[in-house]
Amino acid sequence: MRARAQIKKVLCVAEKNDAAKGIAEIMSNGRAKRREGFSVYNKIYEYEYDLLGQNVTFCMTSVSGHLLALEFKAPFQKWHSCNPVLLFDAEVEKYCPENFVQIKRTLEREARQCQALVIWTDCDREGENIGYEIIDVCKAVKANIQVFRARFSEITPNSIRRACESLTEPDINVSDAVDVRQELDLRIGAAFTRFQTLRLQKIFPDSLSNQLISYGSCQFPTLGFVVERFKAIQAFIPETFFKIKVVHEPSEEESVEFSWKRHRLFNHTACLVLYQMCMEDPVATVISVISKPKSKWRPLPLDTVELEKLASRKLKISAKETMKIAEKLYTRGFISYPRTETNMFPTNLNLVPLVEQQTQDNEWGPFAQGILESGGPTPRNGNKSDQAHPPIHPTKYTNSLQGNEKRLYEFIVRHFLACCSKDAEGKEVIVDIDIAQEKFSASGLTIIARNYLEVYPYDKWYNKVIPLYMPNTTFQPTAIEMMEGQTSPPQLLTEADLISLMEKHGIGTDATHAEHIETIKSRMYVGLTADQRFLPGELGMGLVEGYNSMGYEMSKPDLRAELEADLKLVSEGRKDKASVLRHHVAKYKAVFIESVRKAKKLDEALSSYLGQAQEYTEQEEQELEMPLPVRKCLQCNLDMVLKKRKEAFYEFLSCMGYPACKAAVWFPDTVLEVSRDDSICPTCRPHPVHMLKFKFKRGSLPPGMDLEFVGCIGGCDETLREWNGNRKTGASSSKASSSKASSSKAPTAKRQRTCGICHEPGHTRTTCPQRQ
Repeated sequence: MRARAQIKKVLCVAEKNDAAKGIAEIMSNGRAKRREGFSVYNKIYEYEYDLLGQNVTFCMTSVSGHLLALEFKAPFQKWHSCNPVLLFDAEVEKYCPENFVQIKRTLEREARQCQALVIWTDCDREGENIGYEIIDVCKAVKANIQVFRARFSEITPNSIRRACESLTEPDINVSDAVDVRQELDLRIGAAFTRFQTLRLQKIFPDSLSNQLISYGSCQFPTLGFVVERFKAIQAFIPETFFKIKVVHEPSEEESVEFSWKRHRLFNHTACLVLYQMCMEDPVATVISVISKPKSKWRPLPLDTVELEKLASRKLKISAKETMKIAEKLYTRGFISYPRTETNMFPTNLNLVPLVEQQTQDNEWGPFAQGILESGGPTPRNGNKSDQAHPPIHPTKYTNSLQGNEKRLYEFIVRHFLACCSKDAEGKEVIVDIDIAQEKFSASGLTIIARNYLEVYPYDKWYNKVIPLYMPNTTFQPTAIEMMEGQTSPPQLLTEADLISLMEKHGIGTDATHAEHIETIKSRMYVGLTADQRFLPGELGMGLVEGYNSMGYEMSKPDLRAELEADLKLVSEGRKDKASVLRHHVAKYKAVFIESVRKAKKLDEALSSYLGQAQEYTEQEEQELEMPLPVRKCLQCNLDMVLKKRKEAFYEFLSCMGYPACKAAVWFPDTVLEVSRDDSICPTCRPHPVHMLKFKFKRGSLPPGMDLEFVGCIGGCDETLREWNGNRKTGASSSKASSSKASSSKAPTAKRQRTCGICHEPGHTRTTCPQRQ
């Protein structure tokens, strides 16, 4: 990218101090001068560099992840400040947390002295969003600062210098996707978490008095996978099966077991008949002996999900710890960027130097040298590419690591070398025999060349020697047995299993899988068995069963998977940020409202695990219940709900923004009851405006009029319009888009309309003599 004006000084900002230090050392050839910023953890590295043909001064510094946080504005931050349903519409704002203020001050000071800003954050969604946070802070103090984006996948000289030579612009679409995700997670998580926690702490004070009962749209489906597997095990009914096994021992050293081609039968009589036929003529005839090449494929290049799964299975390192270590190895320049969806090496990536670096190691060095001497690396590639980062691979040799850092680095190196090697080769022999027209089979394996297995001890492949059999010959089996067994239930999920399910169903991203798993563990929704398998806890089971019984299976992946798909479209510029946000807020808000309405099902489900629910008074029950929205307030756009006056029985429509917004619609004392109807007015806006069910006092209406009817308070109903329009505190009905009656049940004839004060026809409340 060409500079648009003379540049003398450039501010560069990386995502972490280690990355800033590593990049500065490469760009300055180790001659960068360090100075302090306002934050003791984020240093400034200053050096000269030739940028776009100009010799300029570079100031490289860093943030520590996200510089800004998203939060509700002050009136909505406290847990008891509002009805949680308001959080779906409440105003939010980005602010700089107290522990990041000094980093912000450093950026502001340095930006004032620079003509250009280069973003060096990680090249993924979160990194792009952090980049825009940095841009916003810098542009606030220097609006005309030029902004560039450096794109790189590893902190190596070639990659860093290539990034400097091909600076681009930051991608607002990718950042927008993160903004949508952050806001939805905040609104959805806060609303459900407050609702669950406040309600269940009151209902189960002995068990949950101090328990935070959190909800997250990724967290719950992750929990759902664990519960679903546990319930499948509970519901499993073992079945007895029967099979025939043939054993042949040609000598004392040799023993071959032939397996039945039918595998197994669940009918004892049928299996017994076939077994007896075999025993009547127990001579085995060799039908065929097939010898064919057999290969064990070398691994595919590592993407993030595969790294997390393999580290969990092979190294017994959790996904969270794996990613923490991988990030550290990356910022120190030992491996490429560890958050990638790519499992195929790009054609322009020269793998030879990467293999050459590893030849100096005492353990795998000879293998690396063998790759070079046998024609060079020939990687087996997958079919996934995120078009941003290559697969995870070593970028620099080191033998200075300790503990799990050493183990993970060694795994990444060995996996890379194995991928660049050749498949293991062997010869398989398959022998098929016939006894009384029942077919049996045995196989043997001879490994010819171990190839990648020489450097990759995490895979196993063993020789299995069987005697030499010749076609059309016969032999007497040593034993023919009828075996009995039972089918086995599925096993509880391991962390690798859970990550696979999350990836398959689109729950979270490769960058967040570990985080969601840690959350359900820390909330005690799940625990781990001795062999590190996930077991749901009582609270986790009750929450999943409760929401499932409502008909909203929030532990299923569908809701979140749709969101993740939309976020991908936003990041690609194919969907609009505002429309996606609006759609998913409305969808989750509808689910929330229904969940609150059916909240007793949650109480009932948890009672099975936590004991009898606490008895509570009618007043406490009303406090637990949350009123459902009738319409939007035309003054502040928050929900309006039905409320009862403390000194009377009749109700009024009040804005949820009270006391900041005092908009209200008062009903006359002739109204006995008002309730929200599920039907929606097709006319009034903003949509939706729910119809109301009214019940009037006997004698308050003229003869012939129904004491109960359904009407619209949105302004279109002839009978109800005056309540809405004549109250100074009311939401003005002048904005309603139509004046036609909205319900056939409502009295609509003008001659039947009566005064709301004296109940006589011919005048209205405003012209009533009794009012004067």
